[in-house]
Amino acid sequence: MRLDKYLKVSRLIKRRTVANEVCDAKHVSVNGKVARASYDVKVGDVIEIQMGANCTRARVLDVSEHATKENAVLMYELLG
Repeated sequence: MRLDKYLKVSRLIKRRTVANEVCDAKHVSVNGKVARASYDVKVGDVIEIQMGANCTRARVLDVSEHATKENAVLMYELLG
């Protein structure tokens, strides 16, 4: 699954267009490397999102096309 779509489905970012813009601005890295919106997300990847002063790190636990609000939090694990 594309990185921008994963960020939207997992609800780490609310809208896919915003996820795409954040990726284009090089504020998203996967496994320590800056990633484009077209990056293919795999289980075990560590995604880091830098938005302003906030930095969010999450490990991918599941990649599914659709997720309900309750199941979205099961797609990743937040890292400290």
